[in-house]
Amino acid sequence: MESEESLRRYYAARAQEYDAVYAKPERQADLRIMEDWVPDIMSGKRILEVACGTGYWTQFLAPQAASILATDAAEETLEIAKRRGDTKKVDFCLADAYALPDPKDPFDGAFAGFWLSHVPLQRLRQFLDGLHAKLAPESVVLFLDNLFVEGNSTPIAEHDAEGNAYQRRKLRDGTFHRVLKNFPSEADLENMIEGIGTNPQYRKFTYYWGFHYKTPPLR
Repeated sequence: MESEESLRRYYAARAQEYDAVYAKPERQADLRIMEDWVPDIMSGKRILEVACGTGYWTQFLAPQAASILATDAAEETLEIAKRRGDTKKVDFCLADAYALPDPKDPFDGAFAGFWLSHVPLQRLRQFLDGLHAKLAPESVVLFLDNLFVEGNSTPIAEHDAEGNAYQRRKLRDGTFHRVLKNFPSEADLENMIEGIGTNPQYRKFTYYWGFHYKTPPLR
């Protein structure tokens, strides 16, 4: 689909400046908390990471994880991720988030940082069904993403007929990009996994949110 391909091109173009978002001074307190919290939630898991980008979160997950398969659709960001820190427990794979690789054994954990907000509302179930198909029963799934903070977040430029929000972002090379960026509420996230997930847990930070749940038990 055009929106997914344009998003891939955007992150490929943004690869060298991708991590600048993590340098914003006002967000450092949140980040320090999340850098401890995320690995604790996923400790000991065989993790499938979706849209790992430059591996910023992979580096915090790896020390406590059993293993990680870190996937991304952009070669440019994956190359940066491969050069970041200790990656002995990590395998990297170029993969579409809607066509994730089959594991040798089912993963028992899945993580996606700042990806869910880029999934079109009409494709959420497709994405989750595809993700869950790679996971064992009662696996832990953790999503991390942005809250919309007036005056700090990039403004919403438009909405489409399905209710998806779009931002207009400028890169250092001067190019502008129309980027799908949704901001789900806690209720939206709980509704998203109704019937396909259990034990939802939501945590709100100042600039971010975290949401984790379990896939259903074997019946």
